[in-house]
Amino acid sequence: MKKLFNLFLLVLMLGIAGIGYYALKPLTLPATPFEFTLKQGSSLKSTARQLQQSGLLDQGWQFAWLARLLGKSGQLKAGNYALEHPVSPLQLLKIISSGEVSLSQISVIEGWTFKQMREALNANPDITHDSASLSDEQILQHIGATETHPEGLFFPNTYYFAAGSSDLKILKRAYQTMQKHLQQLWLAREPDLPLQTPYQALILASIIEKETGTPGDRNMIAGVFVNRLRKGMLLQSDPTVIYGLGDKFDGNLRKRDLLADNAYNTYRRKGLTPTPISLPGAASLQAALHPAKTDALYFVARGDGSSQFSSSLSKHNQAVDRYQK
Repeated sequence: MKKLFNLFLLVLMLGIAGIGYYALKPLTLPATPFEFTLKQGSSLKSTARQLQQSGLLDQGWQFAWLARLLGKSGQLKAGNYALEHPVSPLQLLKIISSGEVSLSQISVIEGWTFKQMREALNANPDITHDSASLSDEQILQHIGATETHPEGLFFPNTYYFAAGSSDLKILKRAYQTMQKHLQQLWLAREPDLPLQTPYQALILASIIEKETGTPGDRNMIAGVFVNRLRKGMLLQSDPTVIYGLGDKFDGNLRKRDLLADNAYNTYRRKGLTPTPISLPGAASLQAALHPAKTDALYFVARGDGSSQFSSSLSKHNQAVDRYQK
């Protein structure tokens, strides 16, 4: 009987030691800072599953068991969280049971230029502005980017962060997010596209982003540009000319602007522009790599945000007469 009692005590002590080891051992963050969102109305089991799927937990059941043991299973709060450093499962449980959500956020909008993104970061009072005195090239070096031009490299999204976070951390996160989306979509692209690299896909997506007035037209616009690239035709995209004008653009695109030669004037130079012209969103990236199958070579704005597509120059001219004159 005494042996059984001693064995029970040994098992109990080992169990307590195991629980303590799990509860106090710091978790490895998939990224720093690490963001995750707990959905409204999530059960303990669902919360543990979300944390496991995010890469924060190896085994969701262990965390769920710890929460039940400590009586926290009904106290978990939905919201957006950001971890700046590794925490233990016990600390994580405290954070999400007390609702220590990350309230600071910044939204990067599809179609913005990198200049507009920098302005938004500099204007946010909750951010430490470490990049304010850096050039674009220096920023790229700080975040580990291999490219030499920043345009198009940052994924438009809403980013949550702990107040006081460096803008360089947010830029790095946006850069890495774009790289992840771009590489995934590139691997699943349509065959035989006139694009040689993921960066070329990014350039095309940035042009599609600026040309799209109605989301339903996006894939057709992509189809037109892909058809033109295949045929060696000029892209003739107004937004590329506007981008090339930079601060000289006063809101009116003139004939002399279309005739002036520069690297971004797709009325004068064939093929894609040397860099993206905006920050494209997921829909434009998808459209660039899965364009509509169409024989259209032209499109013109109808004036309501949508476009009229044509397969011949004569039909396009008729559309221009109808909608633009």
